[in-house]
Amino acid sequence: MNERICIGKIVAVHGIRGEVKVQSQTKNPTDLDKFGVAENKDASRQFSLKVLGMSSSNVRVKIKGVETRNEAETLVGTELYVPRDALPELEENEFYKGDIVGLNVCLKTPDNKIGSVVGFENFGAGEIIEIKLTGQKETELLPFTEQYVPTIDIEHGYIIVSSATMVYAKDDDEDIK
Repeated sequence: MNERICIGKIVAVHGIRGEVKVQSQTKNPTDLDKFGVAENKDASRQFSLKVLGMSSSNVRVKIKGVETRNEAETLVGTELYVPRDALPELEENEFYKGDIVGLNVCLKTPDNKIGSVVGFENFGAGEIIEIKLTGQKETELLPFTEQYVPTIDIEHGYIIVSSATMVYAKDDDEDIK
């Protein structure tokens, strides 16, 4: 398991005083500033966050030391990480997205590997899991619900997808549904 967990990503600036909009990955989006100092992905920079409110589906955040729009613009795209132990204990059947990224994706059974998890998206209608299919350049998107992803086994390193809508092209051009 990862020692640090991504709690959000800076997706835009807000105003002229250095505020940013963060796409939160926390259960309660406005909890971003409750986990202590955040770091960027390679831990080369630290960020002291203060949540100011919501702006559409994103959280408006002030970062200590970032005072201008130009400074804030340089941070767009930055993912924010905190130590795992700064986060609350997970309940049964709850997972951190960071623990799922990289897992094998299996179709219907654990022995039928078709790819790996590369990320998550949320375009406003719920979480979507992004899957890189073996031998394919493009990724597939699938709703991240129990109906489409009935099994998550972090200990053994896989998830099972059971979607009849997800098509995987085998080498012999047959489709598995």
